[in-house]
Amino acid sequence: MIGTDHSSGDGVERCETCAVQTPHDVSIEIRTESDKEKNAEFSREPYRVTRCRMCGETASQRMNNA
Repeated sequence: MIGTDHSSGDGVERCETCAVQTPHDVSIEIRTESDKEKNAEFSREPYRVTRCRMCGETASQRMNNA
């Protein structure tokens, strides 16, 4: 898995661990989903990654489901 941070920002979102709205760091990562070297460049997908500033919990969500 290759991660490249293209943008980052701050946001307030619900943290499942804290069970309340908390400040989060938000970024976009490009991840390679294939373990095979052949055609790996065609398996990259953007993911939205959030990290709770209160507890450190990290969550990611694939941004497109093609």
